[in-house]
Amino acid sequence: MINFIKDWLNRHFSDPQMVILGVILVLGFIFFFFLGRMLAPMLASIVIAYLLDGMVKSLERFNIPRIAAVIVVFLFFLATLFFIIIGLLPLVSRQIGQLIQQFPGMVHAIQAQLILLPEKYPDFVSAAQIRTILGYITSEFTGLAQKLLSVWLASVMHIIMVVVYLILVPLLVFFFLKDKDLIIDWITGFLPEHRGLAIEVWRDVNEQISNYVRGKVWEIIIVWAATYGTFSYLKMEYSMLLGLFTGLSVLIPYIGATVMAFPVALIAFFQWGIGSEFAYALIAYAIIQALDGNLLAPLLLAGVVNLHPVAVIAAVLVFGGLWGIWGLFFAIPLATLFHAVIKAWFNHYGLRLTSEDDSNKVVEKKA
Repeated sequence: MINFIKDWLNRHFSDPQMVILGVILVLGFIFFFFLGRMLAPMLASIVIAYLLDGMVKSLERFNIPRIAAVIVVFLFFLATLFFIIIGLLPLVSRQIGQLIQQFPGMVHAIQAQLILLPEKYPDFVSAAQIRTILGYITSEFTGLAQKLLSVWLASVMHIIMVVVYLILVPLLVFFFLKDKDLIIDWITGFLPEHRGLAIEVWRDVNEQISNYVRGKVWEIIIVWAATYGTFSYLKMEYSMLLGLFTGLSVLIPYIGATVMAFPVALIAFFQWGIGSEFAYALIAYAIIQALDGNLLAPLLLAGVVNLHPVAVIAAVLVFGGLWGIWGLFFAIPLATLFHAVIKAWFNHYGLRLTSEDDSNKVVEKKA
């Protein structure tokens, strides 16, 4: 056993390219694990710059100088940001305030409906079971109310953070776009000579993640607009708020759509009770999620991220546990990085996959 471990270490860690790639990955993980929260504005700026860089390249194809293309795209970004702050945030914040005010009434309505269940369905539900459920709901909603109160008390700090983001993020986005090549050259200047394997991984991940980010942004916008339009047509309350969070839920595959079903059902139940309108709202939400998962997402992200659903869920759980909300958002890009490293490792040592479309199958030596 000891000889096997020694042979494995000598075979893999005597290769300078593998050592360099491993060191870069370990240092990157340590860096983001300990400094990720503090560097959140920079991470957000990198994501936005990834998105806008595609527009800059499109303008460059028309022989427009890069600095001019960057200025045009950056002004578009500022105009979009201004629209969100002036036109969208007041509406969303107003609906959030209304929802918080009506939250106790929603809890009371749920309790009133649950109390009636033993009378309507005595063979399935007992009064003791309902009392247990009501006690659980009361304790959970009391804890949630306390959390909302603590968030409200910390609103001043949140406002300061928002102001910092509004100043730093646009500046960082502009410099990331303008000096993209200089920044990349500066970073690669610290890398040793034997970095061919690391560059191979970087190229693969860069292409995958840039396309993933652009595709996800369009998916968020389309799902948001579709949900808002559908719920507005049904005259459902908080349609803008529900549309926004339904759109953002696509960032967390599988789990996000499931979690968002609960607030949609709660608001529909509070507004209409159990009836046809309640059923229409849930059916409409299910149709939107089905179209997104089976049509929109494959269309926008075709060939971008080829990961098995089990791998996607595992990535969401692992990175969400490590970095919270940021880990949930970046779970797929990080899983893509892991996939690219494994693929580069196979290629480097003369291994190949039995199927080009499924990197999770058994590997064998090249013929």
